[in-house]
Amino acid sequence: MTSAWSLESDLDTVLERAVDDLALMDGRRLLVTGGTGFIGGWLLNLLHRACAKGLRVEVHLLTRDAARFAQRAPHLASAPWLRCHEGEVTEFTLPGFNLDMIFHAATDASAKLNAKDPGGMFDTALLGTRQVLRLAGESGTERFLMLSTGAVYGRQPWEVECLPESWMGGPNCMDPGNAYAEAKRGAEMLCAIAAREGLGVSIARIFALLGPGLKLNAHFAAGNFLSDAMSGRTVTVNGDGRAVRSYLYPTDLLVQLLALWVRGPSGCAYNVGSPEAVSIRDLAKSIARMIGTGQYEILGKSDSGWNPGRYVPEMTALHRDLGIEGTIKLDQAVLNTALSYGWKPRHNGAQMQ
Repeated sequence: MTSAWSLESDLDTVLERAVDDLALMDGRRLLVTGGTGFIGGWLLNLLHRACAKGLRVEVHLLTRDAARFAQRAPHLASAPWLRCHEGEVTEFTLPGFNLDMIFHAATDASAKLNAKDPGGMFDTALLGTRQVLRLAGESGTERFLMLSTGAVYGRQPWEVECLPESWMGGPNCMDPGNAYAEAKRGAEMLCAIAAREGLGVSIARIFALLGPGLKLNAHFAAGNFLSDAMSGRTVTVNGDGRAVRSYLYPTDLLVQLLALWVRGPSGCAYNVGSPEAVSIRDLAKSIARMIGTGQYEILGKSDSGWNPGRYVPEMTALHRDLGIEGTIKLDQAVLNTALSYGWKPRHNGAQMQ
């Protein structure tokens, strides 16, 4: 593992791996929704890097607060290839021009919002997708990528090692806690209808992510563990640690998404994630060893999360159909994330073993 990290190096890795897919975007006019989130931020920074190296694109970004975006990312807001449009995804309009490609990521993937306002969560995901698809139909869009979620499968049974795209499970539609997942299921149906009507639309069912930019104080276990470890605290697992996850690093994420965006089969949904499974207990232990004091604890509290079991995708289809393989292992993803937040490795302790 390397003990140095830079955003530029990660972006250059994507540019090298996805050079052919990026070439298919050259000269195109793009719309990006959800560009201020974790995934959208990585995408915009990649396009910024690519444009500096010769890519020609015109990107229109939908944002709720253009001033806030400019404050957070002035290098992007002032870029000549980017145009910001302020509005809500459920009701926005754009000036009359064609859009060649649309990257639709606008959803509040927030556990707090889902608990506080499941109806608002549902509307944003479902009605927002309907509005963006309507715009695509009116503006001659050729390629449309909708970011969905592995949560559409519902709870993964313990005996199912990895979830394939053919899995016919689903979340409990009578539980408002599943508003996000159910809205994404509805949004996928809207995309399937649009594909039948001629739009080139692909769906990315995204599983757990881990990398620079991940919030350390949200509902993500990996982020909470990193926060504990970097602060010198005991890494704490509130539950029993049996839940199993896999984590995709942003460079691999971008390579997978770009491939789906420019050449994914229309009307098809693909898992986007990593097959490298790890229990929450082992993740806490690993982060404590690599980043912190080596101390971790399992509190064994009842798990109130939406999925206390497995959440690991089967990645055969994406690899088979689009030739995409992952490259970043979990330990490197953990290390890079910590380094991006200013953590300094200590070579005289348990870290970096």
